[in-house]
Amino acid sequence: MTVTGPLDGIRVIEVGTLISGPFAGRLLGDMGAEVIKVEPPGAPDPLRTWGQAERDGQRFFWTVHARNKKAVTLNLRAPRGRDLFLELAARADIIVENFRPGTLERWNLGYDVLSQHNPGIILVRVSGYGQTGPNAHRAGYASVAEAESGLRHMNGFPGGPPPRMALSLGDSLAGMFAAQGALAALYRRTVTGRGQVVDTALTESCLAVQESTIPDYDVGGVVRGPSGTRLEGIAPSNIYQSADGSWVVIAANQDTVFARLCAAMGQPELAADERFVDHRARGRNQDELDAIIGAWAAARAPADIIETLSAAGVIAGPINTVAEVVTDPQLLSRDMIVDHFDERAQRNVKGPGVIPVLSESPGTVRSAGPARPGQHNDEVYRDLLGHTREELDRWESDGVL
Repeated sequence: MTVTGPLDGIRVIEVGTLISGPFAGRLLGDMGAEVIKVEPPGAPDPLRTWGQAERDGQRFFWTVHARNKKAVTLNLRAPRGRDLFLELAARADIIVENFRPGTLERWNLGYDVLSQHNPGIILVRVSGYGQTGPNAHRAGYASVAEAESGLRHMNGFPGGPPPRMALSLGDSLAGMFAAQGALAALYRRTVTGRGQVVDTALTESCLAVQESTIPDYDVGGVVRGPSGTRLEGIAPSNIYQSADGSWVVIAANQDTVFARLCAAMGQPELAADERFVDHRARGRNQDELDAIIGAWAAARAPADIIETLSAAGVIAGPINTVAEVVTDPQLLSRDMIVDHFDERAQRNVKGPGVIPVLSESPGTVRSAGPARPGQHNDEVYRDLLGHTREELDRWESDGVL
């Protein structure tokens, strides 16, 4: 049997929609897990129609998060649908859901019921605010989670409105933490023999990446705000305009790297200048230092800046659009831009590769995901669960599948 990744042999049932839950399922699938995506009959995941590019009536966000998955239809609100879901749960390792808290319980499919049928089941729950607390009942979106967690307050320029990134960052962060929790619970199950609940909140996932903002406020009353293209007190680390008007990132805020930058610019004396002699001094004189580096960069082509600084051991790079990203030699050399054959469009569609890269059992992209809801009903309900074609036909007529 061909091993498809480190999670080969692990079965995941995904009952979430849109981004956070399906992202967690995708990450597990990338690492070799068998992921069975459940969609209600007649109400497919809206992600099937998301994305900004359109070809032959199809959009392609689905390709990113549905890859490596199988699709079945199932009405969890119907008694027969609930029973079938419990049959699936009994044969699974992980269930991923991102409903509003209490939804599974209303369907009599809470962890207490699931664990009775499978003591080893791991229930990964992603929600706006978590499964407990005064706001647990509220629906959550990434945009609000980013705002309430304080993350969005730090985006933008001083004095301006706090913009969002043109991505659902909070959903993706939550999906990553959910997958991390699933892996930790899988390991713990090898010790205890029992599964558990992995409770991941969008707000808390956004909070977790905010570095020292909480202790800075607690100890010094510092309310960190937006700093535009740089970080306050971290210098030099900014974008600088080159001779052709494009922007280059130069990051040399460590003392040793700053000395190399000064030498590469032909101004080695700056490293010993009392205004820039160490990290704190450069932070105090950040504007002056940025002006010096900006003047040097403005006289040079972007490729010359990057080549000169890279050769000197200074961190520098261009601000790429996706058009440059998909042709980047470094990314291509590591299979980070990969083709997915999308059945809906009958063509290859490029997407992100699998990270991290494992040396002995790397993850793989095995399919672009199911083209239609219920595509794997026969494989799952007949081959896996052992039901007959006649039963499936009847359940389809009854609205269970």
